[in-house]
Amino acid sequence: MQPTEPTPSVWRTLRPLFAIAGVVVAGVAVVTVAANLGERVGDSLASDETVTTVEPGIPITVEIPSGASGERIGEILQENGVVASAAEFESTVRVEGLDNSLRAGSYDLETGMEASQVIAILSAGPTIEVYDITVREGLRVTEILDVLSEESGIERVAFESALLSGTVSTTVTEIDAELGLAAWEGLLFPDTYRFSEQADATDILNRLASTMEQRMDSIDWGPLEASGLTRYEGVILASMIESEVRVADERPIVSSVLRNRIADGQRLEIDATVLYGLDTRDPALFNNESDSPYNTYRVDGLPPTPISAPGLASLQAAARPAETDFRYYVLADENGAHAFAVTFEDHLANVERSREAGLLGG
Repeated sequence: MQPTEPTPSVWRTLRPLFAIAGVVVAGVAVVTVAANLGERVGDSLASDETVTTVEPGIPITVEIPSGASGERIGEILQENGVVASAAEFESTVRVEGLDNSLRAGSYDLETGMEASQVIAILSAGPTIEVYDITVREGLRVTEILDVLSEESGIERVAFESALLSGTVSTTVTEIDAELGLAAWEGLLFPDTYRFSEQADATDILNRLASTMEQRMDSIDWGPLEASGLTRYEGVILASMIESEVRVADERPIVSSVLRNRIADGQRLEIDATVLYGLDTRDPALFNNESDSPYNTYRVDGLPPTPISAPGLASLQAAARPAETDFRYYVLADENGAHAFAVTFEDHLANVERSREAGLLGG
């Protein structure tokens, strides 16, 4: 029997029913696909990643190795409880285009941080630990090395080796290797310095040496050089001023005494140089008959090297002495002030007054 088409009125009745049935079938298909997809995604997440749950706010130090990828860094952070999800961290890094911005190093972090927080910290780089070292004016080079070693935690032998091996440089004078450490006397500027924990002995010493160069360059040495002295001899003068003077205003005056005696061809007769040659600071051991190139009671002119580390004020005084006729000075009070004299007779009178006041021995 040949099929017959439904009449128009019947078709109008059945068409809405067919449409509804189609929607229902499509809906069932969508739900089925979605359910299957959800299962697959869930299975994938369950198999590829676990979420770490730890108590937040616990301080932890994390080491990020050089060359680590964003994925590896995420794993390290999750392993240490810093972030809950390595995948989330890596995804955030990738989306923000920061794969090459995360820097290696040691970081002080906390557990339970947001990925964005950690990314900001790692992008800024590790915090560099620093410490301060103060080198006082008037210290000898051996004493400076003691301070540097104690304050930095670096073995003293490393500082000695750096100075003696030629890895530390200066433009103030040519270093005479035969003098040993004494060649560096007065060439390491006394100041307060800040160093990173990564600085080694050579870094530290070069900083002190370059600072001395800068301080020297800030001073007009023209008048001193015009008198026939070199800049290095200016450092030698400054070291004696630093060692002899306790009252700041006397620096230019003592400088004038030294310059006047040099101009007259007189021996300098500086107690501090004698003690340096005897490798002591104890006045009780003073001996002006000692056989030493630093015994300015027996040797003409300046000692072969500075005897201490002069500060800026002493360097300036050496370059620009006061205008005086003084040739002598002696301790005058317990605060370290001196009595100055033009003639030897006046000097002897000052010495006698100092002895009577109990300021001098003998």
